[in-house]
Amino acid sequence: MSVQPIVVIVGRPNVGKSTLFNRLTRSRRALVHDLPGVTRDRIIGEAERPGGGQVTVVDTGGLLLGDEDRFVPMIRSQAEVAIKGGDVVLLILDGEHGLIPEDREIAEYLRALGVPVVPVVNKADRKGVDLQAQEFFRLGLGEPIAVSAEHGTGLVELWDELDLHLPEAEIFDDEDLGLPEDEIHVAVIGRPNVGKSSLVNRLVGDARVLVSEVPGTTRDAVDVICEVDDARFRFVDTAGIRRKGRTDKGPEVLSVVVARRHLERAQICLLLVDAVEGITRQDGHVAGYAWDAGRGLVLVVNKWDLVTDREKAREEISDQIDQQLKFLRQTPQVFLSALTGKGVHRLFPTMRRVHRAHGAKISTSDLNRVVKDAFSRNPPPSLGKREPKIYYCTQVHSRPPHFVLFTNLDKKPHFSWTRYMENILREAFSLEGVPFRVMIRGRKS
Repeated sequence: MSVQPIVVIVGRPNVGKSTLFNRLTRSRRALVHDLPGVTRDRIIGEAERPGGGQVTVVDTGGLLLGDEDRFVPMIRSQAEVAIKGGDVVLLILDGEHGLIPEDREIAEYLRALGVPVVPVVNKADRKGVDLQAQEFFRLGLGEPIAVSAEHGTGLVELWDELDLHLPEAEIFDDEDLGLPEDEIHVAVIGRPNVGKSSLVNRLVGDARVLVSEVPGTTRDAVDVICEVDDARFRFVDTAGIRRKGRTDKGPEVLSVVVARRHLERAQICLLLVDAVEGITRQDGHVAGYAWDAGRGLVLVVNKWDLVTDREKAREEISDQIDQQLKFLRQTPQVFLSALTGKGVHRLFPTMRRVHRAHGAKISTSDLNRVVKDAFSRNPPPSLGKREPKIYYCTQVHSRPPHFVLFTNLDKKPHFSWTRYMENILREAFSLEGVPFRVMIRGRKS
């Protein structure tokens, strides 16, 4: 089995690494902002090679070798993991500002790691950059490639240079790779500083995501993949989602957009809440994003190791759900500690159960047997002269399941009756943690 080639993008902050990443992957996965240091974690995407096949592109955080920022050691550690795992490294340099001492330090650092490096002088569209590019020969990394990540110029020359360092492209389908048919996409969501990155690290057993006690560390969404019992999980550790109107200007606003975008491309979501603080109104808004998007949901109560009276804590969480977030009654709950690992083993079977429910396809005969029995036991109140009747029920969609119930009703019944029917279906077909829909269709004669 061949491994897809990996290209790693590094450089000091604010030289255009994320812009080049977006240009190569033809996406907007990485945040682009005027402020330096926006990208703190590794961002992973795929780029099409001009000659065919794909490469994995990794955008690292700004590589600072000084100590002026408390995040620097963690960022450097994350970048080094990516660099050592890559086939070739693109060192992005700022052609507009020319060569500076920090560039030399990074070049020496990369040379010591012994990885192939291609120097890339960005902002080639700016005045005087062609002259500035010549001084980058002094880094001793070979001829620099001049590009404009913003406008897409110089990419042909860049790919030509990359092809000299990358292995031959090989295209495999899922069957060739021995991958399972379905990949379970899981978005790890929650307000800032509830332990999302720590949980992802614990689940994959690798310090793959930047972790810090400072709220808001994860500004981008980061994908990690692991396989457990023949099931392939893709985790998206999103930035902490805050309510609209409560985000600062700048990168945090952009990160919320990215987080919600990744939430919507997931199949199920792990909603992390703080066991000590309990479920807050903000947790409710985050959960609402996932539920309204039709995603399967698991309530994960983290930091359970810090709770002394656990029975009381469970009761308080249950009361908070009943009072504020009644829809969370339908979601499975897992109490754990991402820090110690206790209880984490319960997550994988729970996620698989919710994933199966999210993609459930129920036969029409089984569906009608359950629905007609529930209808006969508790029919909706008559809203006209005709006696309420049900004709049949069918499933029209999955992920999440959608059902249509055909009746002779002139008007839609009260929402409480629809909720009754939803509860019947949820229990009969094990649809725990899934926000499925039941639509009522009437016929006048």
